[in-house]
Amino acid sequence: MVAPLYTTASGLLFHAGKILVCTVGLPARGKTHVSRALERYLRWTGVKTTVISLGDYRRKVLGGAHQLPPDYFTLEKSPETIKLREKVLQGCEQQIWDFFNAGGQVVIYDANNGTRERRNAVAEKFDKAGIHVIMLESLCDNEEIIMANIRSVKISSPDYRGWDPEKAVSDYYNRIKDHEIHYEPVEETTWPFIRIINVGEKIMVNRIQGYLQSRIVFFLMNIHNRFRTIYFARSGQSLIEHSYKADSDLSPAGWEYAEKLKEFVLERRAKSLEQRGINPSERRLVIWTSARRRSHHTAWPFLTHSASDPSPPAKVKVIERPQMSEINPGVWDGLSPEQVRKYYPDEWERFVNDPYAYRAPRAESYHDLCVRLEPTLIELEREREDLLIIGHASVIRCILAYLIGLPASEIPAIEVARGDLIEVVPTSYGVYSQAHHFWDGPGRAASGKDEHNFYENYAEDTQGKRRPETQPGADAAPVAV
Repeated sequence: MVAPLYTTASGLLFHAGKILVCTVGLPARGKTHVSRALERYLRWTGVKTTVISLGDYRRKVLGGAHQLPPDYFTLEKSPETIKLREKVLQGCEQQIWDFFNAGGQVVIYDANNGTRERRNAVAEKFDKAGIHVIMLESLCDNEEIIMANIRSVKISSPDYRGWDPEKAVSDYYNRIKDHEIHYEPVEETTWPFIRIINVGEKIMVNRIQGYLQSRIVFFLMNIHNRFRTIYFARSGQSLIEHSYKADSDLSPAGWEYAEKLKEFVLERRAKSLEQRGINPSERRLVIWTSARRRSHHTAWPFLTHSASDPSPPAKVKVIERPQMSEINPGVWDGLSPEQVRKYYPDEWERFVNDPYAYRAPRAESYHDLCVRLEPTLIELEREREDLLIIGHASVIRCILAYLIGLPASEIPAIEVARGDLIEVVPTSYGVYSQAHHFWDGPGRAASGKDEHNFYENYAEDTQGKRRPETQPGADAAPVAV
């Protein structure tokens, strides 16, 4: 399995050398979405990866769409505009060289690269330096998908910040039509290529060799760009709260928490979907739990319908995932940090030095947990419906770190308090996360921690600690992370 593994002296993993992935495709075909998703996955595996976007660099140098020459995106360009575009291209390519020279392994070059001449020129430069080049083409002939991409992605693009939405759509649609005139699909077999049709509907591969390159193909076969929201909540309080081995059922307060969670999630989700013009009763909610009783039973209220519930009942599907069981604390089961310091001083010192990688006697480390969760992360990418994960704090930390893009060293430091609903919305231009507080009953300590459940409730501080801002209700504005 692949997880945030290790680093080598060279900084390169899997003996794959350096790789340049050049995106190819017309605008609004999902190139940026695919690029950012692939970057997130490769960084999670420990590969030094970055996305270098020609559009981002152009905006940094020249400004937004309203500050560009009127012929910047048209077929016929003035000599001044041609010179300006060449300057932007050279500056962006220099950023690629700088990343490779600084020890980076994979660069995803997010640009149109719509002509055979243009992409061959880029590939030949880097191929001469011993860098493996892969063309990643995004094709789309589904007008519904294209228009959805224009509205949901390009309206939020930095190019159109402050624009009227309808004018932004019209301007971008005209830009696409100009690009279509001279676009040349990847038909040459000079370079290895991956062709994605209709954002995952079909995928074609040519001359892909090597382990890391194959992992890239595997990941791209499992992604999509459908809008969805991912929610996280801890399971309710159990009868025996401090024992990993007990696997006890929910306490009375735990059942009350589960009912409150159902009420809050359905209310919050309905409001969010209605703001996007979507009928909540027509969109299914998928719930993942672990096989532990307190996790699975917290989802039970979602499968029942009472007189106070919204009508008609929400479409809900509950799935047990054994891989999502909490981290095994080994001999530290049920101990507080003070007790661990007292009875296992040597092990405690090692844990403090590296809380992510250290494995207590007969326990799992956070690294072990990440390896165990990798199939779950792939299923997370595949899931097309809104998703609620009712899990254990240790598991939620790992999945949140993957989605938000935190380094492995910060996973143990993420605080996940019972009574907070964390909402994450993946988008092409970033991941938006926010936390809503909905519960103050039994099972929620004042600090959000239970000192007697070491791994589940105790987060060891590490440098650069970050967590979503907690909002006191369901009307919080999203925060870009």
